[in-house]
Amino acid sequence: MAQPPPLATRPSKANSDNSTQFFGSQIGGGTVINYGYTDMPWKLMAWDIYYFFKFFWAIPYILWPLSPADSGELSELSPTLSNVWCIAIHVVLCAVQLAGILALPCLVMLPVWAAAMTVAAFLLLNKALCMLLNGEGVEYHSDPKYAPALPEHAHEQWIFINGVAAGAHWMQGNLNRLAVTFKRPVLGIHNKTAGILFDVLECLLQRNWGYATKDVRVCYSIIKQKLYNPQYSKVIFILHSQGGIQGSLILDWLLQELPQDILGKLEVYTFGNAANHFNNPHRHVRSQTLAKRNPLAASVDSTQLDPNHAHHSPVPGLRKPQPYSSPNSSFESSSRPSDAQPPRNNENQSPITTHRGNNTATTPAPLLTSSTATPHPSDFSDRAIGHIEHYAHTTDFVALWGVLHFATSLTPSPLFIPRFIGRVFARTSLRGGHQMVQHYLDGMFPLRRDPVTGELVRDGKMGVPWGAGEEGNEFMESEVLVGVGNGEGEEDGEEEVAAGVEVLGYRNGRSPEDAPPE
Repeated sequence: MAQPPPLATRPSKANSDNSTQFFGSQIGGGTVINYGYTDMPWKLMAWDIYYFFKFFWAIPYILWPLSPADSGELSELSPTLSNVWCIAIHVVLCAVQLAGILALPCLVMLPVWAAAMTVAAFLLLNKALCMLLNGEGVEYHSDPKYAPALPEHAHEQWIFINGVAAGAHWMQGNLNRLAVTFKRPVLGIHNKTAGILFDVLECLLQRNWGYATKDVRVCYSIIKQKLYNPQYSKVIFILHSQGGIQGSLILDWLLQELPQDILGKLEVYTFGNAANHFNNPHRHVRSQTLAKRNPLAASVDSTQLDPNHAHHSPVPGLRKPQPYSSPNSSFESSSRPSDAQPPRNNENQSPITTHRGNNTATTPAPLLTSSTATPHPSDFSDRAIGHIEHYAHTTDFVALWGVLHFATSLTPSPLFIPRFIGRVFARTSLRGGHQMVQHYLDGMFPLRRDPVTGELVRDGKMGVPWGAGEEGNEFMESEVLVGVGNGEGEEDGEEEVAAGVEVLGYRNGRSPEDAPPE
């Protein structure tokens, strides 16, 4: 079975308080994974329960740290009446659900009719409490005052699925924070909460048994319609926590039904992803074979390598996949055994440690000089879906149980590597919790503040935050090693994390192909 990833351990005090590790995307291949979502559901459930307790030390980080609430009223744990109300209801729900679960063995002492009535009363009470948190509908929209619809973004559709325990209030706060950060209206598909304990049970059913709830089916229908609509050249799909599980199910359905040329419109960005798989196959076996020959370069979707190192680097140059006139296009060496069976370690990911201060990286890295910051990155990677990136905190229990465990498992045999496609940015930070706004967005995209007073800069008319800050971002300004010099392990060059984070290009209404402000 797959071993836990090196990141999925209690952080050492010797480590930096703020560092980032980058994992290039897996390549995929012909191996059949015996520890993945295609295995027997009861086996997957057993392993999930095992790893639940293995990573149990990180449970407090779902809420910790409680401060600062840098987004003000948009932060989940800021001391507002609405937040206090939501937290109070969740505390009551946890108590009721825990009592109900512990009382289950006592039901065997009751007549069948009495036991059935007791269970029904318990479920009705739980439903009534959840109705205090959840709204009536499934579709939500960001408030226009945070980001009105603009003509220059009419070709884009932004969609968000929330995570565990988010009622209508927190869902709306997440949407508004995303809207003010990227200056686009955001459509939200509400993953309604059933209480924290029941939400965790639903996660187990969804990621191990493929159980699709109503919100999964609604979101699939919406995304399919948007992708087929010629008005949209981009569909940006943002997922948090349990939303990552639901998103992985939706992607599976899309990959089964939709033509791959329109799937190239889709870009996926996840935060604290709880899924156990993420699929994004190559369009052609040729490009997959080339990627296996050059796994380090291919794993970061690089479009070119530094020509100065073409003959000295241990990392071979990546040959960019060429356009195809037919899916059956062939090339002369595609049937050779060496192409079909690449070296075993070529299917592993390639970690690249980013650092600040005196913390240096020692892991070899591809000589990256440009990334796929284009409207359709799939043109370079030859993947079905345009682009996938995952952002995770190394102390976030949900990320440890999900993306960091499945996407970064480094084992000797490819038979034990779960299939989890997408680039991963794993951050170790003092604010490395699980909340979408307070921990992830406030850490990655802090809002603009007055340099003198430190207060949020707000729009004079609407009173809403102005947008994301352009400077002083510790995460984006941290550095990543992008060269290994002459092949003897020396550092050759560094880039800021911002140079590799695709979603950053959308900040404050820009697009990845736009030039940054002077």
